[in-house]
Amino acid sequence: MREIEIDKVTVHIGVGESGQRLVDAEKILDTITGQKCVRTISKSRIPTFGIRMGEPIGCKVTLRRDGARAFIDAALSIIDYKLYQSQFDNTGNVSFGIEEHTDFPDMSYDPNIGIFGMDVCMTFKRPGYRIGRRHIQKNKVSQKHRLTASDTLAWMCDRYNIEVIE
Repeated sequence: MREIEIDKVTVHIGVGESGQRLVDAEKILDTITGQKCVRTISKSRIPTFGIRMGEPIGCKVTLRRDGARAFIDAALSIIDYKLYQSQFDNTGNVSFGIEEHTDFPDMSYDPNIGIFGMDVCMTFKRPGYRIGRRHIQKNKVSQKHRLTASDTLAWMCDRYNIEVIE
């Protein structure tokens, strides 16, 4: 029950506008992950950037199980297995960015599309975390069973041989 596992990996591309650039970002994300992506909608109005409330401004994909593991192997190789200490949060999740989508294998630069960066967020869990989300007999996860940044950091170093930069 103390074993750490990947719950999900969320990959997000923020474009900041709707239109052809968003369609291009969706195609890129579908190709890289092998799953259909979902559009993200703006929750507030930002007049200086010309963003209206309810306007689609990005796209994201949630990967689980084998798809998540395969994507993480590819994404960590792009960033040379180096993460900063600040990229781990208090609950043991990890977030990092990839500057160019062309770093992935089988992706080439197309001048009509341009270059897109993406955010990768890894969420971890232990067996038994479901008791906090289920509908019947919902309970709290005890403090000693919760993940911390040091737990996840040690697991990532052991599993993926990452280098942690202070």
